[in-house]
Amino acid sequence: MHACSEDGERMDETIQPEIKREAATWLSAARGFVLDMDGVLYRGNQLIPEVPEFLNSLRRAGIPFAMATNNSTLSPAQYVQKLGGMGIDVDEHTIVTSGVATAAYLKSRFPKGTRAYVVGMAALREAVFGDGYFEPATRGVDVVISGADFELVYESLKIACLCLRAGAAYVATNADVTYPSEEGLIPGSGTIVAALRACTGVEPVVVGKPGAVLTLSAIEILGTEPAQTVMLGDRLDTDILSGQAAGTRTVLVLTGVSDRAEIEQTGIRPDLVVNTLAELTVFYDSVPVHGRAGA
Repeated sequence: MHACSEDGERMDETIQPEIKREAATWLSAARGFVLDMDGVLYRGNQLIPEVPEFLNSLRRAGIPFAMATNNSTLSPAQYVQKLGGMGIDVDEHTIVTSGVATAAYLKSRFPKGTRAYVVGMAALREAVFGDGYFEPATRGVDVVISGADFELVYESLKIACLCLRAGAAYVATNADVTYPSEEGLIPGSGTIVAALRACTGVEPVVVGKPGAVLTLSAIEILGTEPAQTVMLGDRLDTDILSGQAAGTRTVLVLTGVSDRAEIEQTGIRPDLVVNTLAELTVFYDSVPVHGRAGA
């Protein structure tokens, strides 16, 4: 069964009332989506079931999408491979990671030859040291960079602690304290930030979300204006705040970290909340949108 919108177009009654009532206009007019990845597209190595059809609905509607993730443990090329293994085909240039953004930030602030120490996975080390701009070091370090590290050892924290206490600057890819995996929420980059803050008292410059840098970088890829773009994420304190900082519309999907109770607890209010991406799929397959031919 279908209901009719004010302009006479039929809309599926299974769409959430909030979408029909409050968000239909800006969802229909959206020129692009910025998607978070962990908790939105997958949990760990497990694809979230509603994702393929949602992405197909955007493609059918002619709405481009890019991905912006706080996770620095993989490179864009590795994310393409990971998604491909789940049956999701995307282009490498549409993925922005906090590791890539952090390397760009560092180059804008520090001269070539700066001595750096990284607490993080191989992808972050490659982003920082891969082109030879920075010199890896464990002593006489000018800047410490941290990100999520699923192979973290005490020695890494010890070296970072000593460098920071000796006066090195501190830059973190992101401060997410948890990471959504197929097993549940596990420690994220923010736990390393908390450890280093506890032993040094040094607060890092945080490059990733909730700042606007990642979201704006993805918007630049899309070639859209922020007001015409939707930031879709699973975390209020990173994804939604980043979208708001960048000037986009925001959608929270409840398949990752944040839930409805957290909205009331934090006062962070997205423009729309959906239980799963299936609700957006129904919407985009049921109403005319700007990008679709003939719309």
